[in-house]
Amino acid sequence: MYRFLLSRQWVILTLIGLVLIPTMIELGFWQFHRHQHRVAQNTLIAKNLRAKPVPVTELTSPGHTVPSADYWRRVTATGTFDTAHEVVVRRRTSADERIGFHVLTPLVLADGRAVLINRGWIPTAADQKAFPSVPPAPKGTVTVTGRLKADETTKASGIKDLAGLPPRQIMLISSAQQAKALGRTVLGGYLEQTAPVPAGSSPELIPDPDHDSIGSHMAYAVQWWLFTAAVPVGWVILVRREKRDREAAAAHTAPEPAPANA
Repeated sequence: MYRFLLSRQWVILTLIGLVLIPTMIELGFWQFHRHQHRVAQNTLIAKNLRAKPVPVTELTSPGHTVPSADYWRRVTATGTFDTAHEVVVRRRTSADERIGFHVLTPLVLADGRAVLINRGWIPTAADQKAFPSVPPAPKGTVTVTGRLKADETTKASGIKDLAGLPPRQIMLISSAQQAKALGRTVLGGYLEQTAPVPAGSSPELIPDPDHDSIGSHMAYAVQWWLFTAAVPVGWVILVRREKRDREAAAAHTAPEPAPANA
């Protein structure tokens, strides 16, 4: 009664099930690994945001690539803002998802080197080819506290570094690119300013990164694994139903026995 499993239809169905099982197991582990990464990242963010601020020169230097372990570390930098070389970063969103610019201003340290300061978000201007109205940076010597970030790249951010942009507008924050524009040495990475709070709260300071939510990756992983378990269970149910239906059909079509002679 199980010879029907050798039919073309059942062979194809079985092969599909055999392909689905390892595929869904792998998808479950992919989501599980994403969950683990998110938990580890949240732990790192929380740890670095709690850490006592240190001078930026202790964690980065010219040409230095900020490692992931130092992302969001709280650092301080003391110097004067070079507003003549201030630029804006296009297509950046505010905390409430409005499109605008980030204001990037070099801070010149006492030794002549500079560090890039992301002073926060401002809305777009009516004419996007014109340089927007940027709230002035503090004059004189100032100490900035911020979160250390790595230079942005197209590969890491998914943002294309477009050419032919209007003057003083950029797509990616790159210390190497800005060093060429400034004509001076620039420390690797940049700071997201958290203090001092600008007058009138503009530019809008970038809020702390989310480090509380863990997303739905673990739930998706469990779902994929449940689907994996459902495949063989479903296959067995279908086989038994097919066997029962064939037995019923065979009993219905079987010839009735001839009546006995009187």
